[in-house]
Amino acid sequence: MSRTSPSRLLFSLGTACCLLLAAGGTASAAGLLVADGGFGGKLEIREQRVQVTINNGVAVTQVDQVFFNTENRIVEALYTFPVPNGASVSNFTMIIDGKEMIGEVVEKQRAREIYESYKQTRRDPGLLEQVDFKSFELRVFPIAAGAEQHISITYAQPLDFDHNSATYVYPLETTTSGPVDARTTGTFSLTLDVKSEIPIVAMASPSHPDDFVISEHTSKYSRASLELPQGDLSRDLVIHYQTERPHTGLDLVTSKRPGEDGYFLLSLTAGKELEASEAGMDYIFLVDISGSMANDNKLNLSRTAVDGFLSSLGAEDRFEVLTFNSQPVPNFQELCEATPEAVLSAQEFLRSQRARGGTVLRPAVLTAYKYKSSDRPLNVVILSDGLTEVREQAELLAAIDQAPAGTRLFCIGIGNETNRPLLQQLAENAGGLAAFISHQDDFGRQAESFRRKLMRPVATDLVIEIAGVGTHDMASERLPDLYYGAPIRLLGRYRQAGPAKILVTANVLGQPFRQEFSFDFPEIEADNPEIERMWAFQRTQTLMDRLRAAGGKDPQVIEEIVRLCEGYSIVSEYASFIVLENEGEYARWRIERRNANRVVRDRAARDRLRDEFQRLRDESLAKIGPAKSAPPSEQAAPSVDAVSAPGMNVPLANNAASALPQPQGTPGDFSMPGPNFDGGGGAIDPISGALAGGLAAATAWAVRRRKTKTPGGTHDDHSQNVI
Repeated sequence: MSRTSPSRLLFSLGTACCLLLAAGGTASAAGLLVADGGFGGKLEIREQRVQVTINNGVAVTQVDQVFFNTENRIVEALYTFPVPNGASVSNFTMIIDGKEMIGEVVEKQRAREIYESYKQTRRDPGLLEQVDFKSFELRVFPIAAGAEQHISITYAQPLDFDHNSATYVYPLETTTSGPVDARTTGTFSLTLDVKSEIPIVAMASPSHPDDFVISEHTSKYSRASLELPQGDLSRDLVIHYQTERPHTGLDLVTSKRPGEDGYFLLSLTAGKELEASEAGMDYIFLVDISGSMANDNKLNLSRTAVDGFLSSLGAEDRFEVLTFNSQPVPNFQELCEATPEAVLSAQEFLRSQRARGGTVLRPAVLTAYKYKSSDRPLNVVILSDGLTEVREQAELLAAIDQAPAGTRLFCIGIGNETNRPLLQQLAENAGGLAAFISHQDDFGRQAESFRRKLMRPVATDLVIEIAGVGTHDMASERLPDLYYGAPIRLLGRYRQAGPAKILVTANVLGQPFRQEFSFDFPEIEADNPEIERMWAFQRTQTLMDRLRAAGGKDPQVIEEIVRLCEGYSIVSEYASFIVLENEGEYARWRIERRNANRVVRDRAARDRLRDEFQRLRDESLAKIGPAKSAPPSEQAAPSVDAVSAPGMNVPLANNAASALPQPQGTPGDFSMPGPNFDGGGGAIDPISGALAGGLAAATAWAVRRRKTKTPGGTHDDHSQNVI
């Protein structure tokens, strides 16, 4: 390779976690290339193009970027790139001698040794590493004078749904260690195509309302597009779309190659018709005021979030606010009714705080437990960046498992650089939820959404059993509780195709729920290959949870993480992407081209989906302009009412759940078998309607019982959750 071409590439990826981190960070931008390593120099981002496809509730994002060295000398560069919550990087490529070279994942130490061996001979490998839970960095050296570097990254993620709306965030805000120019010199563009089986009724961008053009091609397909000269790379791009009715019921998405075990993604969602009024509850708000909360306006955002919660508390609710850094400091020393005077006192208390000191979360959580009453549920809401030592994390997780019966824990992280894995694990271990909110999103809407979930748990002790297709290797070891508007996703594998019985059992506000459904698992499915890596990514996250609970030391768990990362091309703290300059070098190091083969299949599936989008756009375009009258025999027949048409696989009406027959038999034992359903959409079809009706009936029965009783905890033992 020529010395004038872009050279050694060091890309350190880390999962985007907790709120914002190093106090020494001076710049806020992502996808940036900045001079580093003592060489100095000026670099430009000539181009950044982003393509997003959303189908079956899964978003696939491809980022293509071109960087340029404006200097007359070699420079070294640092590239930063945050990845959204739950996203798994599925490909990393660079252009070498005009040819795209696809990276492969190998064990981290081996990858480092290979990289160092090339470094000694001044040849051109690339190394993609995850430094820690928060750091994704790309180092490039040398970038020759006047040279360009082309980089491409692809990642997949399950989309965040709330009730009848979905949110996509393209993260750009992050912290870098030097001055940056957070703009492209050329084009910055983002195109998002979304297909939904539930009709899309609105799409908008709260972050860039004047820059996006929204095209509604059909009721089930819309496109959002943005193209800016000298685009700003310092602010997240956020897009919401709203559907006609709540995403309620079960959905199945699969991927299977001939002769191999398949993969599946099963989603369970509780929607609007399952709302239930809770009796009075107790709330403890734990607000982190450690030094790291001074960065990026985090403490002010925490105050805003608490204000939103306090303003929505009911007359029967009680609350307390504690701040913490190295130790907790309560405002009231007791639970207070949510009177205007008490709310004002809490607000003034929070406004008087300033961020300083370290973060020790465990004492704050243990103090919150002291407020648990025997006759009322206790919700502990943590607003923190979770920056604790590994040893303290293990102790904290142990304390969470000892929570009093009837206690749930919720975590709120703000921004892109948050310790998402830890906050997610803390919340789910205690039967709660975690939320991560972009600065550029509508914060009031997000806070209200999270508050609804917090106040409306639908089902606890959830169990999903699948029989008939040989399911195995579930990605998660336990299922969280089911909340209003928040989907639960179950990723796993299956051995044989055919019909399967899916049994859902749960506790609905103290009443047992039981319902069985039928799905067909296909023999061949090539259109959703991204869920294979999503399954492997979730498996690695589950294993990382084990490591945190064990204090970060377990050789067998680490070995299993490496095996998954190498087999499915996933970057972690224990495995890295490496890019070599030609196929002969991969053969010399005996590195299998697993990722190169996967990328071929992934791209073929995305091309088929894009072809479908193009067809829908063409059909929409054909309706623009003068219309030609068709002969009477060819004119469209009158539309048929969707609900009254027998045998049609269409959504039910908005009140379908309430129109379903009420369950018979013993009160609280709800069993409503649904018809077969081929999955993959989320509309309220017959199977979803049956599930909604069963859950709604169970909820209504439980609420009627609760109105005649003293309010109590909704469930006592989160350790019973199994898959």
